[in-house]
Amino acid sequence: MDKIDNLDKKILNILSKNARIPFKDVAMECGVSRAAIHQRVQHLIEGNVIMGSGFDVNPKSLGYTTCTYVGITLERGSMYKDVVERLYHIPEIVECHFTTGPYTMLVKLYARDNEQLMHLLNGQLQDIPGVVATETLISLEQSIKRDISVDTDTNA
Repeated sequence: MDKIDNLDKKILNILSKNARIPFKDVAMECGVSRAAIHQRVQHLIEGNVIMGSGFDVNPKSLGYTTCTYVGITLERGSMYKDVVERLYHIPEIVECHFTTGPYTMLVKLYARDNEQLMHLLNGQLQDIPGVVATETLISLEQSIKRDISVDTDTNA
């Protein structure tokens, strides 16, 4: 992707606050045509600057009351891709990261209750070939959730 200029940053800033805002409103706020906004947004999507659009569903509304982070230690780091393939088939896992530090991987998952969490840990995660240890951290409250800030005051 080419450099992002100040107009792109302004568009990103507006859309990051309200992804459903009509392009005509973005155009008016930016002082350009609706067609220019459409072209810019399409370019940002194709350049992987904008990655996806959608709604955040509250897991609690679906009965998932426990948010958990699990540090996973693998027998060998080279087993990562095979383990990810197995983790992908566990729908309660919503994020997976290959990390530095004390764990090979860090996953975020949601469980309906402690019983389901225990089943996910003991009956699924720890049974994956190559997983030698897990450490579970239960989130008591999410205090901050946001996208990275789009600074419109810096040069492109």
